[in-house]
Amino acid sequence: MPFLGAAYRGRAGAVQNGTVSNPPSRGVTRLGVCFVCTGNICRSPMAEVVLAALAAGAPLADGTCLADHLEITSAGTGGWHEGEPMDPRARAALERRGYVDHGHVAKKFDTSWFESTELVVCLDRGHQQTLLSLGRGRAGDDRFDDRLVMLRGFDPRSGGAVDVPDPYYGDDTDFEACLDQVEAGCRGLVDDLSERVEGRGTGTV
Repeated sequence: MPFLGAAYRGRAGAVQNGTVSNPPSRGVTRLGVCFVCTGNICRSPMAEVVLAALAAGAPLADGTCLADHLEITSAGTGGWHEGEPMDPRARAALERRGYVDHGHVAKKFDTSWFESTELVVCLDRGHQQTLLSLGRGRAGDDRFDDRLVMLRGFDPRSGGAVDVPDPYYGDDTDFEACLDQVEAGCRGLVDDLSERVEGRGTGTV
């Protein structure tokens, strides 16, 4: 399973890209999860919204839900769309399936986030390679490499495919196909994170 690293203390009621996180119970630490695509207006914000929704509906043995233990964000490898909202076609695809965009604002991944983000989930291999280079440049070694994982790697039915194709130059059909892959990957990610959170609670992480 992907390495998550050390947990960090989340802020009660924090808002990340418009997604309101649940206030943590006393003593609960949160795991940082950041989805990364190219411009942070299509694939990664869709994944952020989907994971937040699925995690809110994932109960844990201690009576909390997975969302109580996560800080979920998203970013782009570049700042081309920084400050812009989610692509309206991405938002429309989400809304057709009952998801809600809570006011996403695009931003560029900051290498300082490596220190506090346990899992950086890349939407394609290009993003992973860019972030590997940035992480090694910041640390001077490969200490952050294991935090960089592929979203489709959590989908057992992906058939070995690792990239979520960019729908930006496509139409609604391409955004629907993108969301299919994002949902499948996020379902597997929920299972992985639930195991890790519950394992941490029993001292096995």
